[in-house]
Amino acid sequence: MGECGFRGGYVEVVNMDPEVKQQLAKLVSVRLCPPVSGQILLDAVVDPPKPGDPSYELFISEKTAVLSALAHKARLTQEIFNKSPGIRCNPCRAPCTPSPHRAAAPRLAAAKEQGQAPDMFFCMKLLEETGICVVPGSGFGQRRGHLPLPDDHLAPTEKLQVLLEKLSSFYAKFIKEYSNAGVPPPAP
Repeated sequence: MGECGFRGGYVEVVNMDPEVKQQLAKLVSVRLCPPVSGQILLDAVVDPPKPGDPSYELFISEKTAVLSALAHKARLTQEIFNKSPGIRCNPCRAPCTPSPHRAAAPRLAAAKEQGQAPDMFFCMKLLEETGICVVPGSGFGQRRGHLPLPDDHLAPTEKLQVLLEKLSSFYAKFIKEYSNAGVPPPAP
């Protein structure tokens, strides 16, 4: 629905052995629970207002605005990253978060000297030089040997554009400075 930051979810169980269902209930009950706002939002997602309901027009208006803004930010992210040597970002087919393909990380002697993985080294340099804080890609199961790029676009459009341009510029400078081969071709 485009309301990023809200957490909620549900599971539908059909034809499950009662003993297995009991164990599943135990497992689910010890996990973290979404906040009340996420649970309320989930209800609106699975059973949205219908034409004729008092809140239908407002719901559709807000939903359309949120999804349009996310689609615009996804296109902006794609455009800026695709101008960057070594980064390729495929178009999104829906208003979702684009996933840029990062160029493979060079074998960073500087990272090794500091006792850091290349993606952590990249994150620290990015933070030191631009003030942009990202999590090393290895924290999200990113393929080993790739550099992290944030691919979330919740910030207001004006701030997002500045962030993406700074990041793109830093990435090109970083690859040139720390890679023996210069800027690598886009990742497949």
